[in-house]
Amino acid sequence: MLATTRKNGSPYTSPVWFRWASEAFEIVIALGDVKLRHLERDRRCSLLVFEAVPPFRGVEVRGEATLTHCDVTEIRRSIAGRYLGPEGGKRFAAARKDRPGVLLQLVPVEPRVWDLGGPASGLALRQAQRLASPKRTVFTRPPTRKVNGTQAERERR
Repeated sequence: MLATTRKNGSPYTSPVWFRWASEAFEIVIALGDVKLRHLERDRRCSLLVFEAVPPFRGVEVRGEATLTHCDVTEIRRSIAGRYLGPEGGKRFAAARKDRPGVLLQLVPVEPRVWDLGGPASGLALRQAQRLASPKRTVFTRPPTRKVNGTQAERERR
């Protein structure tokens, strides 16, 4: 879950796909996405990654995102491959080749890490990195529901 800040100061939270690359969490955000508008105005954000099955580990990372305008095709393929498998990742990226995006990088400075399945001692960034591994993390996506809302609600986004 990526949390950004709306114009009125309230949080905007949305599910995102990500990968761990070297020293940062990476997310591709499509041009025109409301999250990108929020981040262009205020780079502060929070990423929450958690397991919905035992041992219920998680990490929250807060900080200022780095936004890089670049060709995100290969990054998008890599990230989608974590969730859809290698072939599914290729198809996903190919279908969005004409939809440019921006690379968000978030470096964990002081991550908040938890493991509800075992003793709390010894939790460190190492666990956060293991959590970011596709072999160890289970994610569920809630069903998509379209909400029209009022004009004022749409403007807050």
